Amino acid sequence: MIVTKGLTKVFEAEDVETVALKSISFEVEKGDFVAVMGPSGCGKTTLLNILGMIDDADEGRYFFLEQDVSRLSGKEKTNLRKRNIGFVFQNFNLIDDLTVWENIELPLVYLGWKKQARKQRVNDLIEQMQISHRKNLFPVQLSGGQQQRVAVARAIVAKPALLLADEPTGNLDSMHGEEVMNLLNDLNKNGTTIVMVTHSHRDASFSRRIVHLFDGQIINENINKLL
Repeated sequence: MIVTKGLTKVFEAEDVETVALKSISFEVEKGDFVAVMGPSGCGKTTLLNILGMIDDADEGRYFFLEQDVSRLSGKEKTNLRKRNIGFVFQNFNLIDDLTVWENIELPLVYLGWKKQARKQRVNDLIEQMQISHRKNLFPVQLSGGQQQRVAVARAIVAKPALLLADEPTGNLDSMHGEEVMNLLNDLNKNGTTIVMVTHSHRDASFSRRIVHLFDGQIINENINKLL
């Protein structure tokens, strides 16, 4: 599903040059669950942003679903991302003025789904994720764990091929964090490919493979033998 070859990213500010990624090459197969770990500033989020087509590498090639992303126009990248990639963020990024139901529905509106199809899909998903009793509430009325559950539902409502998660339990206590990780684990078992950035060894233990970054480079990878 994902192949990167020599991805390099450099940030420049005045006279300071920071190399965020140095020749990153790795692959993610369909159905995999990969945790990317490393200290703050090692390039984890930069890598996730490139995989999500939010940012571009300065050098190297990125292939997603056998398409060379490096050669696509901005509009082509946007269309490819909208139809195939879901995002889960540490800060939930829910829209305060929309209800739970409306937040989850929003990606389908952008994709042009018809009203009846949207209604059916959202209702099925909130039932599956056991949040139907919260559907008319606003984000401020939910606990952190519930907000992240809604954020995950929004990320997968369009049935993306790939789910990118950036510190998905970073703002949650241990109980709600484990609840979210169990949810991601269930999604992966049902076929969703996941790449997750995390500082948490506990969260990484849910993955099938762990990629360790340091100073913008992959220093090692290991298979999670507990699975």
